[in-house]
Amino acid sequence: MTEMTMTRLYEVMVILYAIGIVFYFIDYLYKYVKARRVAFWFVCIAWVMQSVFFILFIIETQRFPILSLFEGIYFYAWLLTTLSIVLHCIARVDMPVFFVNVLSFVFVTIHLFAPTEKVQPMVDSLVSEMLVIHISFAIMSYAAFSLSFVFSMLYLILYRILKQKKAHPLWSRLPSLQQTSSWMSNSMLVGVPLLFISLILGLEWALMTLDRLSVFDIKIIGSFIITVIYLIILLLHRSGKLMGTSYAWIQIYAYLLTVVNFFLGNKMSNFHLWY
Repeated sequence: MTEMTMTRLYEVMVILYAIGIVFYFIDYLYKYVKARRVAFWFVCIAWVMQSVFFILFIIETQRFPILSLFEGIYFYAWLLTTLSIVLHCIARVDMPVFFVNVLSFVFVTIHLFAPTEKVQPMVDSLVSEMLVIHISFAIMSYAAFSLSFVFSMLYLILYRILKQKKAHPLWSRLPSLQQTSSWMSNSMLVGVPLLFISLILGLEWALMTLDRLSVFDIKIIGSFIITVIYLIILLLHRSGKLMGTSYAWIQIYAYLLTVVNFFLGNKMSNFHLWY
């Protein structure tokens, strides 16, 4: 198997794993059975690919690959993925499965960026393309937050129309308040894990490739704050403490903060160019 093919397959594995975590996050917060099933199959496919890489490495080196930090990290990530699958099938415990998969994904990507002379050409290619994936996931999360902003505005408009009891033929084409609220939540459910995964990939890339990286970089701090804010909004909504117009308004404010971080953060960041 050529290095380029291995590179492509490793990219697919990381992306599949990331998508699986997104669906596990959705299931963890709102207990969507379909989301859990989809997440499980994405993680299983990623695990199969991990296992294939693992077996190929054993065949190539003629030994069990745990003699270096580089090899040990990969084996550890594979074990975590295996454990998450076992927990899903046997114990059926949602929270441990979600966090084990997040931890495994972190170590899969650490293995990606770990320096090793033997596979350095493949690593260099992957590092460059993982940066592209980092940027892509960040932009997709911004798009999801933009949708939550639009649905929040629509919710407030619908609420005002219903409160004033002003009928108009155009209003019949608008969704219900319940549908709009559901779309607000679903948009955030997609955006939060995408941004979190993007942050993981971006931080690991920066730590492994940049000579100097300050954890106090304005874009890094701002992105983490936004992730935490949206996560808190979701948790408060799930617990019933944040509903209705308050839920819509706080999403609008959160989106405006995201826009500020996107433009001002890039201006003040030491290494972000535009994303």
